[in-house]
Amino acid sequence: MSSTIQMVDLKGQYNRLKPEIDLAIQEVLDGCIFINGPQVKDFSDRLSTYMGGCFVIPCANGTDALQIALMALELNDGDEVLLPSFTYAATAEVIALLKLKPVMVDVDPTSFNTGRAQYEAYITDKTRVIVPVHLFGQASQMDEIMELAKERDLFVVEDNAQAIGADYYHQDGSTSKVGTIGHIGCTSFFPSKNLGCYGDGGAVFTKDETRAHKIYMMANHGQAKKYHHEVIGCNSRLDTLQAAILNVKLRYLDDFAARRRSVADHYDKALAEIVGLRTPFRVSYSNHVFHQYTLQVSDGRRDGLMTYLKEKGIPSMIYYPIPLYKQKAYAHYVEPGFSQPETERLCTDVVSLPIHTEMEQDTQDYIIHEVKAFFNC
Repeated sequence: MSSTIQMVDLKGQYNRLKPEIDLAIQEVLDGCIFINGPQVKDFSDRLSTYMGGCFVIPCANGTDALQIALMALELNDGDEVLLPSFTYAATAEVIALLKLKPVMVDVDPTSFNTGRAQYEAYITDKTRVIVPVHLFGQASQMDEIMELAKERDLFVVEDNAQAIGADYYHQDGSTSKVGTIGHIGCTSFFPSKNLGCYGDGGAVFTKDETRAHKIYMMANHGQAKKYHHEVIGCNSRLDTLQAAILNVKLRYLDDFAARRRSVADHYDKALAEIVGLRTPFRVSYSNHVFHQYTLQVSDGRRDGLMTYLKEKGIPSMIYYPIPLYKQKAYAHYVEPGFSQPETERLCTDVVSLPIHTEMEQDTQDYIIHEVKAFFNC
């Protein structure tokens, strides 16, 4: 290949949207309202419409979004929060920071997500919250999780950092945007996310107006009116420049998803018959926006494949190489010898290939050719 292959081509996407993004940035610079400028409210309103009319509270990043969501639930020290063990540490991090107990739950080996049966097995009289993570771009089984939460009087906080824009198909035939089904939803606008800004950013979603007001205060030093602090909050704002960029990109979010699906479809078709390699499973109750295209490589060949691809100029990534409960920071939350077989197998088998909105056919065909060559197909 004549050009460097990227896991995510942010520069290519910027070049395609450059006139609109540059204009949006210049408008902020001309207005010189860099905090809480009009673009922030405009983005919040437009994202609310896109997400089906829920309340949207922008904040500084996706980790803050999760922390603020849990703060708004008024939990007590030692309350238990269920989350997948196969996910990024931020989900557990905020739980621990708030002096709650992260309870890590094994995942389904096909969808990479955690469902009702897995969560139900870990519920105790101290359990207060379930945090489903919609990993790699498609939803957890939210109807069943919400039924469980209702039965056990639990809150549900969706970690939607990787699946913004995905649709959820309810059992009654209705459709919701993923991230708006639980009591609270959270997302990240980290640059590599499907809806990414050019720095840090995040948002919290809820359909409950009273809860939305509280979340807004939590993100704004505990105040709804300046210098009137009703609760202890934090300082977590989406700055105006990032909101302006996101305003442009939001117009293209469905196009971004369609482009990613097209890349995934081509991978699926080309790689489906390779023995020892499993392409991503697609659930029936959600479409997939493919934040990552993640394969499972059996027989201990994953690392060999990555080494081979690197020699051919093809990047790949492991999301995630170590279960949360084996991380030093979280090991004390489980008993010695604690093990979750599916999570541990995935940590040794998964590898993600490049996927992004600017993927060119010849680049993807080259990647496919080299993957096949490794497996001697």
